[in-house]
Amino acid sequence: MSPSPAARELAPSGVLPVILNLGNPVLVQGTSDAPTGVTVDIAHEVARRLGVEVELLPVAAAREAYAALVEGRAALGFLAVEPAREEGVRFTVPYVQIEGVHAVRPDAPLTSSAEVDVAGTTIGVRRGSAYDLYLTRTLTAATIVRGDEAHEVFEEQGLDVLAGVRQPVEAYAAEHGLRVLEPAFQQISQAVALPRAVSDATAAEVDAVVAELKASGFVAESLERAGQVATVPDARG
Repeated sequence: MSPSPAARELAPSGVLPVILNLGNPVLVQGTSDAPTGVTVDIAHEVARRLGVEVELLPVAAAREAYAALVEGRAALGFLAVEPAREEGVRFTVPYVQIEGVHAVRPDAPLTSSAEVDVAGTTIGVRRGSAYDLYLTRTLTAATIVRGDEAHEVFEEQGLDVLAGVRQPVEAYAAEHGLRVLEPAFQQISQAVALPRAVSDATAAEVDAVVAELKASGFVAESLERAGQVATVPDARG
């Protein structure tokens, strides 16, 4: 059987190069030498259905994953859907949804995420993350301070607020005596990302695979095996 259009375009050598962001512990666990998690499972399943081998290329942050796709060093990756990224990549239907939350010190006057966006408030974020991009385009008064790790810049510069993905922020807050503010400030839709230049046929083929993996329970079962809790959107959501 001849390779599909997507296989010919994404893996002309018979190997699909997939970039993995190890910086999101909900989606990837393990080490760079032995990564596990829902994105690893999806990568292997997409490659299997295309009839090619997979090469996993772990990086430490979303900004590195995005750069690899834009620069042609990877043919498939996993990123949060953000308008700022759509110039460089194409997104499939989201396969999972996670939350962005704020955390503060116990004596902070803030009691809700709705109170964060005021003049004088400083927020530590991971540079180039989905919540960095979201807060950059939505905040009107608070100041964003970026670092390689959100918790590091939060502590080193004595910032007012720590922002990040709910699960690691909650774990960090529990260990360091912080309070997590509710409600979540962002619903982060995670999708498979392809280089912007791929054909419509290739994008549609991969999108159909991701949609089927959601509908069949593959994604939910993978999250459960990894011990992770996240929302799998229904249908095309």
